[in-house]
Amino acid sequence: MGSSCLSSGTNGMDTAASTSLYPFHRSKTIHLVRHAQGIHNVEGEKNHDAYLSYDLFDAHLTPLGWQQVSNLHKHVHETGLAKKIELVITSPLLRTMQTAVGVFGGEGYADGIDAPPLMVADAGNSNHAAISSLNSPPFIAVELCREHLGVHPCDKRRSITEYKSLFPAINFSLIESNDDILWTADVREANEEVAKRGMKFVNWLWTRKEKEIAVVTHSGFLYHTLSAFGNDCHPSIKSEICTHFANCELRSMVIVDRSMIGSDAPTTNYPGKIPSGLDLPSDVAAEKHPKQGASQ
Repeated sequence: MGSSCLSSGTNGMDTAASTSLYPFHRSKTIHLVRHAQGIHNVEGEKNHDAYLSYDLFDAHLTPLGWQQVSNLHKHVHETGLAKKIELVITSPLLRTMQTAVGVFGGEGYADGIDAPPLMVADAGNSNHAAISSLNSPPFIAVELCREHLGVHPCDKRRSITEYKSLFPAINFSLIESNDDILWTADVREANEEVAKRGMKFVNWLWTRKEKEIAVVTHSGFLYHTLSAFGNDCHPSIKSEICTHFANCELRSMVIVDRSMIGSDAPTTNYPGKIPSGLDLPSDVAAEKHPKQGASQ
């Protein structure tokens, strides 16, 4: 991709050659999550032709999927990760939004709370209580991180109008069309096209000011996007980056801007020399005054 790097190093085992150093402000931490088990995962495992069924349109989570969400929710709180995340990006499909709000959202929602719920009760056949947006990071839906587009009805989204009523606190402002104009019934997006879209998504992340971001998306999108990275790493690290995700699996990665895409100024760097004073380093002094350095 040339503009970002998810990993560093070479195939050589020399430490200096296999370690890279980058300015902190040119990096972001992204926590990648594949959605929990959906009804399409169950039916597709039994019969691959089920993916063509409109019964699986915009597939929602199974009861087992909600258990997976609950367990990951506990994990991100127990590890302190929940407090670090500044933004949650989700693919605008039922299963990903249900996973996103269930994992990174607040606890149960009650009437009278002065904040819209992230999810209303029973949204998308969930049989799940409403989820509060209190003490949660902002959530935003982004089309770029959707699953393979086309042919499979499970990957076709509903109208944004309908989603807004189900997920009131999710920001849908980046989605231009109310209806799904990206999905077509007769053409399935090629793997290479998914990978290209994934690179566009990673580049777009540099337009965000947030340094620590969760992304809730899909197996195919993750696999084909991440496969472009790690070719300069040890094979085990390459495998760690792009092996297929399990349902509700979370992997934390660091992306690095190597082509000046990002424009964020460093927030922790300190210029020094305050107050100003003489500070010529000894090694520089030896170069500046070679005769004095020789006589010493």
